[in-house]
Amino acid sequence: MPAGVPVVVTGIGKTAAAVATAEALAGRDTKDLVVLNVGTTGALRDGLSGLYLPSEVVNHDINADAVRAIGLDPQESLKVEDGDGTVLASGDVFVTDPLVRARLAERAHLVDMEAYGVVYACQRYGVRVRLVKHVSDSADEAAMDWPALVDASAKVLGEWVRAQIA
Repeated sequence: MPAGVPVVVTGIGKTAAAVATAEALAGRDTKDLVVLNVGTTGALRDGLSGLYLPSEVVNHDINADAVRAIGLDPQESLKVEDGDGTVLASGDVFVTDPLVRARLAERAHLVDMEAYGVVYACQRYGVRVRLVKHVSDSADEAAMDWPALVDASAKVLGEWVRAQIA
């Protein structure tokens, strides 16, 4: 990230991301704040690569139908302003299984483990949020090489942020 840009490392998963985001927002003047959730993503559909700005994030590992059945709104899908139309499935499952990938691909283009938590916390605080994701892998067995792939994505994401604040 460019010097001077505040960075919050959320940790892994939706819960850690929601808590870290809420802690970062607590007590701040958020009137003109825009949170960027910048990170890697797995491609759920063949042929997807590069940078994406998802317009929707779906909590893919909640039993939304059961929650609705007891009369509550599971809020499993959250809209994100200024996106490119892609849908990001977000959950605490590190997706490497082809059957899980295929099931998620029916509803989403991309997958990560933190975006839903970040968007949820920002929306609760009334703070504008944007998702900026770079495809690091194909959400299959290649995802196990994520530690070796993340640096290339970090460079692309850092360049995007620099271009936006210049």
